[in-house]
Amino acid sequence: MTLEIKKHVSELKIPGINQGLKMNIEEAYKFDKSYEEFLRDILIEAYDTRKENGRISRIRNAKFPYKKYIDELKVDYLPEDCRKRLKELKTLNFIDEGRNIILAGNPGTGKTHLSIGLGIEACNKGYKVYFTTVASLINELKESRSEKKLYTFEKRFEKYDLIVADELGYISFDKEGSELLFTFLSLRAERKSTIITTNLSFDRWNEIFNDATLTAALIDRLTHKSYVINMNGDSYRIKETKEWLEETN
Repeated sequence: MTLEIKKHVSELKIPGINQGLKMNIEEAYKFDKSYEEFLRDILIEAYDTRKENGRISRIRNAKFPYKKYIDELKVDYLPEDCRKRLKELKTLNFIDEGRNIILAGNPGTGKTHLSIGLGIEACNKGYKVYFTTVASLINELKESRSEKKLYTFEKRFEKYDLIVADELGYISFDKEGSELLFTFLSLRAERKSTIITTNLSFDRWNEIFNDATLTAALIDRLTHKSYVINMNGDSYRIKETKEWLEETN
């Protein structure tokens, strides 16, 4: 009978029941559980398994380059403005409100670590997240346009509650890339959240977009009701390295 139950559970595609079915049946007999208690217990296990599988799947599908967690951040190493805002950012309310976060500052101050940490936390809370570098995003946009699939690409990205666009400013764009990125980010403005990390202050964004009018319009849309966080400071990585060297000596 157990094998027959397992067969039906597999056909129904309900994860989390078959693994502990034998033990649950034995426990039900041992403690004289009612049918209702038995059914409740196996459904709770199935629910917990599905929830955990969903969490793992969301993190995998987000395409993070590596895993960094908010709890791993050494708060004292972060720039002052970030330390002040961190508690508020960790609530993830900015996602429900459709607000952007712009982390702007010199290299090595924790921008990518923080953005990945917030992204993973969002995955854990049930939000759909996607991580990309700005350069990769522009390449995807260009390929989609050349294949006449740009609309499909943009619609696919509407499902993401949060997009992390890393490393704005490391590579300049041509006119097509600038216009495509402008349109893409504008479509999300005030509807869905985007985290952008950049090593350039706003007055230098024209260096990569090469269009003063477009740059001004993009900054206006991205910063409206957004968290703009000053990430200038001493290198987070150098501080970690110094600490590691002190511990190992």
